[in-house]
Amino acid sequence: MSTHASPDPGSAGPLAGIRILEVGTMLAGPYATMMLADLGAEVTKLEPAGGDISRQVGDSYFASLNRGKRSIRLDPGSVEGRARLGELVANSHALLVNLKPSAIHRLGLTYASLREFNPAIVCVAITGFGLYGGDDPAFDYIVQAATGVAALTGDPAGPPTLPGYSSADNSTGLTAALGLLAQIVSGRGGQVDVCLRDVMLSQLNYHAAAYLNDGRRPQRRPFGAHSYYVPAQLFPTADGYLALFVTHDRFWKAFAAEAGVTGFDTMAERVSRRAEVLAVVTAALARDDARGWEVRLRPLGIPAAAVRTLPEALDATPEVVAEAGAYRLVASPIRIDGYTPEYGPPPQLGEHDSQEPVPQ
Repeated sequence: MSTHASPDPGSAGPLAGIRILEVGTMLAGPYATMMLADLGAEVTKLEPAGGDISRQVGDSYFASLNRGKRSIRLDPGSVEGRARLGELVANSHALLVNLKPSAIHRLGLTYASLREFNPAIVCVAITGFGLYGGDDPAFDYIVQAATGVAALTGDPAGPPTLPGYSSADNSTGLTAALGLLAQIVSGRGGQVDVCLRDVMLSQLNYHAAAYLNDGRRPQRRPFGAHSYYVPAQLFPTADGYLALFVTHDRFWKAFAAEAGVTGFDTMAERVSRRAEVLAVVTAALARDDARGWEVRLRPLGIPAAAVRTLPEALDATPEVVAEAGAYRLVASPIRIDGYTPEYGPPPQLGEHDSQEPVPQ
């Protein structure tokens, strides 16, 4: 079986001809495979008789993670289901699984168990703590708490805070999709092991490096202030909050001129005199509202944005909204010259039960 697609340039997606099976629930696994489906891969959800549990959360929730996929009801624990799984694996490039490790092993959803059907199959396991790391509960918020993300978030005078979206699940989904494609490109087949804990620790990269190499413990700072850059955080204004991110002296010089601030000319000085800098900047920003500062600073090349709600952000960027059947969803963030995704609706449960796999 060939591991590389031959798409029609300018029309088919870059992953046209790639077939991916998914045994996934809720978010991380389905999000990973949806990103691949958006790029032209054929993704088939293998669902239990009652369907992926996320179907029970709500139609729009399910659609946001499963547009453009196929659905086959299959019980890999039954004799018939195992035979059907073998047929599908024989004609697929990858299987992505998002279950507890014990279930993955018990159902034989690993490369060691499936290589007999297709030695080139890529098997990706998304778990909380690794394919051999046990079955401790590992939902997104649990992992954020366990890896230091929550401890770094929120006001230092208040309790730790969780981000308002599923950052661990989404990040792990993207990482799993990368690992899946890397192993397909290698042409070797094999097992890929991606877990939420390791992904989130990896994303704390410079915080972790500072502790591991310099013994520097990360601090939770007011308004989400950056550890290395000053000023780089949220600031209150006359009306609303402004995100200002000054990463080098040229940005500071332009900001200082516009805001009527003097001194603190080097990054080193701004870092060493953090409290003074923040007091001066806060006082200056109080003279206009957040939207006003955004309008004033952006033409100068200074990174600044007024804090908006999600509805405000979506209303301001209608180009990122796509139609997938009856649903309006955020489109793929990946833009490729010559290719425009056609977003299909999410599949009905078992919609493709009767379709036979087409040999490669």
